[in-house]
Amino acid sequence: MNIRKITPILFTFVFLGISILYSQNKSVNYDELKAGPYSLPSIQTSQSGVIINNVQDWEEFRKPEILYSFTNHVYGRVPGVLDSMLVKITEQNGTYLNGTAKRKQVMLTFVKNGKELSVDLLIYLPISMEKAPVFLGYNFQGNHTIADDRNIFITKSWVPINSEIGVESNFAVEKSRGSMKTRWDIEKIIEAGYGLVTLYRGDIDPDKDDLSDGIHQLFYTKEQEKPKPDEWGTIAAWSWGLSRVMDFLETDQDIDHEKVIVFGHSRLGKASLWAAATDSRFAGCISNNSGAMGAALSRRDFGETVEVINKAFPYWFCDNFKKYSNKEYMLPVDQHMLISLIAPRPVYLASATEDLWADPKGEFLSAKEASVVYNLYGIPGLSSLKMPEPDSPIIGVVSYHLRTGIHDVTDYDWEQYIKFAKYNNF
Repeated sequence: MNIRKITPILFTFVFLGISILYSQNKSVNYDELKAGPYSLPSIQTSQSGVIINNVQDWEEFRKPEILYSFTNHVYGRVPGVLDSMLVKITEQNGTYLNGTAKRKQVMLTFVKNGKELSVDLLIYLPISMEKAPVFLGYNFQGNHTIADDRNIFITKSWVPINSEIGVESNFAVEKSRGSMKTRWDIEKIIEAGYGLVTLYRGDIDPDKDDLSDGIHQLFYTKEQEKPKPDEWGTIAAWSWGLSRVMDFLETDQDIDHEKVIVFGHSRLGKASLWAAATDSRFAGCISNNSGAMGAALSRRDFGETVEVINKAFPYWFCDNFKKYSNKEYMLPVDQHMLISLIAPRPVYLASATEDLWADPKGEFLSAKEASVVYNLYGIPGLSSLKMPEPDSPIIGVVSYHLRTGIHDVTDYDWEQYIKFAKYNNF
């Protein structure tokens, strides 16, 4: 059996295992008839009760209100700025895919308060293009896992134990090379005239309940051991990291920095949405199967809930978010409002038929509800008022598809994302 082919499925089983565990301990709802009724906070009504009906008032008043609410109540604020960021090109002239792609590897070192943290970027670009638009996103297990390319440096950061790929003690090994390649259709991306920029999530912040070994510790004041209640959790840290990569991409002469599409799957899809919401330099955003506190509406009470996510991953969000466990109705925002913050830039939300934990309908409804802000900019928004059939993508400025299958990223997904990029002239 080819371990490299089945590893993404194993990750899906882990994901489903978490959902099964919590569904046994709490009544997680998978019945559409029990998902409502619910009332969503209005995107267009300001805190003072004024109806926002033009772009100027949206940009000056309502958008900042929504952004503040998400920052203070959900994701957390970033407590400062770096002292500096150092750039080291660790490989410049590599090639891949029989010479059709060029490979570059870059180390970014973040400096703050006399402390440093380094992350490694892996970049593939079509060799035929002078400046390439790119997809930018995190990977789950290290850069070396996304391709059968022995020139990729193996991560030295903490990685989750996975005996199936030889990871026995939180250190990446050669056996794991290429183990996640089915989630990254590099050949199709290059053939379509796009590049790929990726980095390992654990370089920025290891995905475990310990906020002392990633980027957070650079920003701690003397004797501080954890973020303050309104300061960033791991999702916000990952989003912040994407913006720092964008800082570098703006200086890279091989990349069209005005056409950088931020991408993420599952928890990293949550990070991609928050990155796009907080950093307008990202030309577009793709969120694949991001679910609760990603694209799915929280108030629907379907699949993963605020209470469940706070118990399973208490470090993902700021501590202020904990008070909304089992009280989603008290949140001043819901996820349709997160999508609205990305307007007027293109956004693509994607679901999978068997991924009920992530609430596919809730993800679709977020795109639909957010479309009112795109309308303010004179953009149609999501073109369908009802959820499409499986494998019937809606491609536009606001895009959505429901893929047949499980919680994963497939070649089919990448085919749609490339169509989305071309439709929006990236």
